Amino acid sequence: MTLNCIAIDDEPPALDLLCRFIDQTPYLKLTGSFSNAVESLHFINESKVDLIFLDIQMPDLSGIELARILSGRNTGNAAFIVFTTAFDQFALEGYKLDAIDYLLKPIGYNDFLKAVQKVVKWAELRRNRNELLPQNEDFIYLKVEFQTVKIRCSDIIYIEGFKDYAKIFLTSSEKSMLSLITLKALQENLPKGKFMRIHKSFIVSLDKITAVTKNSVLIGSSSFPVSEPFKDGFNQFVKTWQ
Repeated sequence: MTLNCIAIDDEPPALDLLCRFIDQTPYLKLTGSFSNAVESLHFINESKVDLIFLDIQMPDLSGIELARILSGRNTGNAAFIVFTTAFDQFALEGYKLDAIDYLLKPIGYNDFLKAVQKVVKWAELRRNRNELLPQNEDFIYLKVEFQTVKIRCSDIIYIEGFKDYAKIFLTSSEKSMLSLITLKALQENLPKGKFMRIHKSFIVSLDKITAVTKNSVLIGSSSFPVSEPFKDGFNQFVKTWQ
């Protein structure tokens, strides 16, 4: 098992140390390093991140605040978090956010490795759980306001993304549902072969498509653009659609 890792710390020496530790650990892969939490958000939204080494005290957005944002999302495969800090008074808050471990600076490699081994155990448990869970392609479950809502996949017309939120449009309701989840995370939960992401802001139901053009998809009277990064998948769909 190889874990994709990122490190976030506003102190260059501390960030360099974390990156060196990750590079020298065989089952870790460093995919990004960031000097502040705000810069990391876009990368986390668009990339597969298994483990985040996260400093707590940072300007603009603290590590605690970033962890709260990530913990509120609707995905059972969220990145594991190991906090790194020079101050032990944040430990309780860190564990409330389900952090796997809490490393006090200066960090030695032995303590780093112990934390990573905890993450590996949790990652293996998660993988085993996912393999044992029955696959139900009929429904997804999303947090909407203060409740978890069961949504029939065949009821979804399209989904529009707004940074960290997704708006789901349904055949059974004139009102859309707004949920704190990125399109990337939501796409991973949707049944394969029934939905297609055609734009950074849109996922459409294949069953609901009524017409296509070279650069767009039509669902009834609504038109949705197809952006360049998704053209290959769209073109493959068009070949088999008729």
